[in-house]
Amino acid sequence: MKKGYDQFGISRKGPQDTTDQHCTIFYDKEKVELLEGGTFWLSESPSVPGSMSWGSEVPCIATWATFQLKGVEPPGFSFQIVNTNMDEFSPRARRRSALLTWQHIASLPPSLPVVYCGGFNTQKESTTGRFLLGRSREHGVVGDMRDAWPSARVRKNVSLIHTYHGFKGDKQGTLEFLKLIFRALCLCWDRQTQDLHIDWILFRGRSLIPVSCEVVNDNIDGYYPSSHFPIFAEFMLPRTVRMLESPVQEDS
Repeated sequence: MKKGYDQFGISRKGPQDTTDQHCTIFYDKEKVELLEGGTFWLSESPSVPGSMSWGSEVPCIATWATFQLKGVEPPGFSFQIVNTNMDEFSPRARRRSALLTWQHIASLPPSLPVVYCGGFNTQKESTTGRFLLGRSREHGVVGDMRDAWPSARVRKNVSLIHTYHGFKGDKQGTLEFLKLIFRALCLCWDRQTQDLHIDWILFRGRSLIPVSCEVVNDNIDGYYPSSHFPIFAEFMLPRTVRMLESPVQEDS
């Protein structure tokens, strides 16, 4: 772990397990203070470790943490991060997981900005994505999240329209980009063609403004840390919040 950073989160099998998948949230201790956090299971029994519902193949979780920014004026600016990994095989499990997590987010104070990110294992035009982005209903309610990718002023690596690459890296991305060009030339362009990401960064709150967003394709000698490309987003603070300058340390 990078110096000065800490982590928060537990295994999807429960706090006693250290070997299985986590939805860990890493944070810079010099810039933020962890106020509170927790993990719930994406099931009908969200407080039961390892619980599964709705046809899930494996336990799935959402880990959340509320942070307060340090070194800002006025003090007290807080936000919450929700990190998740949804079921890969069951559309029903993903829909219900999205509803459960959105209900958690909707229960928070409206003034608290929220970033909801992770591996959703489905495209944004799916029923899961449409619900979260306010385009369809799930059990009578409509989500109100926004997508950082199209909202950002700057987007990098737009040719990588898929975030899943199966450890093939840019080779898979190049193939998909060529398919995209072919579809465009054939006048088959549509919203789905532009963005087939299954890893998203969503957000809620007027005080969050996405500045840049990137599909990260870093590797070492062709070896990738994951079968998915991570998504990176940078947000701008609201105008009412100002970062204080760190005092310059003089050489002794």
